[in-house]
Amino acid sequence: MTEPERSCILTRERASPAALIRLALAPDGRVLPDVRAKAPGRGAWIGVARAGLEAAIAKGKLRGALARAFKTGEFVIPDDLPALIAAALERNALDRLGLESRGGTVLTGSERIETAARSGKLRALYHAADASDDGCRKLAQAWRVGSDREGSDLRGLALPVPRPILSLALGRENVVHIGVIDRAAAQRLSEALDRWLHFIGPDLNSAPCATAAQGASAPGIAGTTIPAVRLHEEFE
Repeated sequence: MTEPERSCILTRERASPAALIRLALAPDGRVLPDVRAKAPGRGAWIGVARAGLEAAIAKGKLRGALARAFKTGEFVIPDDLPALIAAALERNALDRLGLESRGGTVLTGSERIETAARSGKLRALYHAADASDDGCRKLAQAWRVGSDREGSDLRGLALPVPRPILSLALGRENVVHIGVIDRAAAQRLSEALDRWLHFIGPDLNSAPCATAAQGASAPGIAGTTIPAVRLHEEFE
């Protein structure tokens, strides 16, 4: 069953909850990210990127919007709210990668991914931020060949985390490249990654792997368009 759309309290634009970020009030009155939308009570939804949120905080627009959404002015906006949100979204995305890995829908290792790509089984392709250019190009070419899209710009997405973080998330050693071989799993990962990458903003560095600014997807799977390690406090 599809969840009803929500409105961003800052822009009034409507979108699926999967593309927005829910904010909720902690018992002590602090506004904290509730990225899994599990916290009780009233919530407020935002769809802006980090730069837009920081501007709204500086101008007092977020406080006014939250007061209307929560129907109270008794709350505290943490100074590091944008960082809290970014960390919560990162954790959520890495947790999703771990879940899909345990479910058997994720491949690691260049040879295994290349074999799946050339046989037409690859649905999504991701790389660590410190993956080599040559490795990214080789797997992208195999993917294009296997999906009969030679000459297109189909390629993997370089995630903004290095291989030690990906290795920890997947519970495997030296994870440099990640291949997804299940269409539904690729969609679930796309939603979690899209929301995170949209919020933190585009990577201005060009690379042979697609960056967050460019997006990347398998045929039929949404890309970055908008749409694990506990680093900061958030709602569970």
